[in-house]
Amino acid sequence: MRHVLTDGEWNQLQPLLPSEEPRRGRPWVSHRLVISGILWLLATGVPWRDLPEEFGKWKTVFNRFRRWIHDGVWDEILSQIYRQRDAQGLIDREQWNVDGSNIRAHRCASGATSSDPLEPEDHGLGYSQGGHGTKLHIVVENGQTPLNVTGTPGQTHESTQFETVLETVPLSQGKTRRWPKAVAGDKGYSAKKNRTWLRRRRIEDVIASKTNETRDLAFDKDKYRRRNVVERAIGWLKEHRRIATRYEKKLRHYLAIVNLGILRWLLNLELRDSA
Repeated sequence: MRHVLTDGEWNQLQPLLPSEEPRRGRPWVSHRLVISGILWLLATGVPWRDLPEEFGKWKTVFNRFRRWIHDGVWDEILSQIYRQRDAQGLIDREQWNVDGSNIRAHRCASGATSSDPLEPEDHGLGYSQGGHGTKLHIVVENGQTPLNVTGTPGQTHESTQFETVLETVPLSQGKTRRWPKAVAGDKGYSAKKNRTWLRRRRIEDVIASKTNETRDLAFDKDKYRRRNVVERAIGWLKEHRRIATRYEKKLRHYLAIVNLGILRWLLNLELRDSA
């Protein structure tokens, strides 16, 4: 079946997963089967209840997906892969690129209630020129590896999330965080606060100026052109139908779906780099 985990992807992922041996109670349904079901749903965009029987009960797959969000399992898997690639020198530090993209929300994404303290009250939904939806903010390094993604209501301006999306990149090692040499963004990120943030960290500013601003003579146009990697990454992520349209009611669930798309990207990078 298309979209399920390949043997190569599974061999990369298996050591990072929790043990399938339970401390008590029933044994886990196979991690591989459950994750394959989630990835199939990610690519096809079907409702959870329409998950094919080959993956077992849809409720079992959904409960594992949700439980691992609240337990931080998905985040830890991604963090481990990032740390491994960083230790191997595979994370580009020459230039990081930021951008935002509006995601239309399906009607079924509305009406959520939640007691989760980590879930925003608005569930990351709002109205913009693109309609009702969520805005994704993403960081991609020059090698086209997505490093981080955050979500806000659709009307949120990109410039307000510049610091947040960069500071939450999961590559920090205490006080030894290594910033890139340059950060590039379109004129939507042109704000005094953002330029000051870069200057204080001795990061080269490759943010385009607005028409009513004086252009910096030191602005590197060649580096700015390289920021197209973030646009290509967004395009690739949106090839997954459950990312291109938001169906999840909770922002945490939707961001987990996006991060699973990034996880698959990383697994295939690992396979390519080890070949």
